[in-house]
Amino acid sequence: MPQCMQWAALVNDKRFGLEDYHDSKKNATRSDFRRDYDRLVFSSPFRRLQNKTQVFPLPGSIFVHNRLTHSMEVSCVGKSMADNIALALKKRYAERGEPTEHFDHLGDIVAAACLAHDLGNPPFGHSGEKAIATFFSEGAGRVLKDGLTDAEWADFTRFEGNANAFRMLTHQFNGRRRGGFAMTYSTLASIVKYPYESSLATKGKFGFFESEKADFEQVASELGMLRLSGEGEPLRYARHPLVYIVEAADDICYEVMDIEDAHKLKILSTATTVGVLLAFFEPERRARIEESMRRVSDPNEQVAYLRSCVIGALVERCAEIFISREQDILAGTFTGSLLQNIADTERAAYERCCALSWEKIYCASEVVDIELAGNRIITFLMERLVDAVTRPELNYSLLLLSKFPEQYDVNAPTLYGKIQAVLDHISAMTDVYALDLYRKLNGMSLPAV
Repeated sequence: MPQCMQWAALVNDKRFGLEDYHDSKKNATRSDFRRDYDRLVFSSPFRRLQNKTQVFPLPGSIFVHNRLTHSMEVSCVGKSMADNIALALKKRYAERGEPTEHFDHLGDIVAAACLAHDLGNPPFGHSGEKAIATFFSEGAGRVLKDGLTDAEWADFTRFEGNANAFRMLTHQFNGRRRGGFAMTYSTLASIVKYPYESSLATKGKFGFFESEKADFEQVASELGMLRLSGEGEPLRYARHPLVYIVEAADDICYEVMDIEDAHKLKILSTATTVGVLLAFFEPERRARIEESMRRVSDPNEQVAYLRSCVIGALVERCAEIFISREQDILAGTFTGSLLQNIADTERAAYERCCALSWEKIYCASEVVDIELAGNRIITFLMERLVDAVTRPELNYSLLLLSKFPEQYDVNAPTLYGKIQAVLDHISAMTDVYALDLYRKLNGMSLPAV
């Protein structure tokens, strides 16, 4: 086992499922990593993110973030951070007389991975994930346990959007091509924040389902990722280094942008918002920012400017940590996230933002209302659709199964496969589609006569 991961292996443009067609010497105006990005932008799953909740209800008169706008912003922030890191590493390796061409691709890999990181999330934000998991651990799905292995049961009771994103990108659905999206190995590895199986899940977090375990192992082996588990033990790897950048970009965007959205919705006052964001800066820089803010009178514009300053500062600090701790990251010994390792001032300010979010935002009435409604809708859909695939001989089941998209294998030979078909269908739904289906199955909505 190598003691340290190597960039030359970690940056790999081989496409999953299309390995036989790989040509490492090809000459094209777009790299395969840039093609990953473009392929995602033009895909239906990515477009559907526009109708999936981020935190607040989908916009009415005030536009707040949805999963699509969040993913685009994460991609911008992640690429900026990766470009900063690549510039420094390229100089470092050039001074050693070592190859540097792989660093030219870091920005494109991270940009694509950031676009894809939320593709596996079900409707209604994180409450959708909880509703699916608790359907099995607390609800009607408990009766299915005896028909599943321990590993399969862990996949369902700890259902995780990140693992589902890896499945969506790699699984060959009915009528679709082998390898799913046929993404590059490096992009696939860069979205897996928790590179271990569900039996090792921490706070419900893991990286791949039992059905994609061999696929992830193939990707990790090809890239030279460090395996931390022994033979016969549950599979666990050290993170691909670029995961740290994707994670930091995601954390920066959702935390800072949630606060800006809360200000727009008047959940947070201007004074509170400005105060918590100014805390990221030392007195001299803070004074310059306040002077710039006084040039405009619109509070939303003031907060937007301040938000951009905070994001810029956090990008720089996280990049500095990655560069200074590169060898620890490559050795798999780096602990915590990049944000958890930045300087005291910025880290303390970020932690105050997190505390404020939990106190004022995630417990806000409109946010809780979405969680309650989402839980009810997804639980109901799970009950009906799981019953249909497990008892397909019933008349109601036949009617319901006829409405399933053809790419989902409702006739899978195993109970695990049948349930996965349900989860594939539900997790791909938008909030609007899930609500509409809920109404139709409850007889609350009928086609126009």
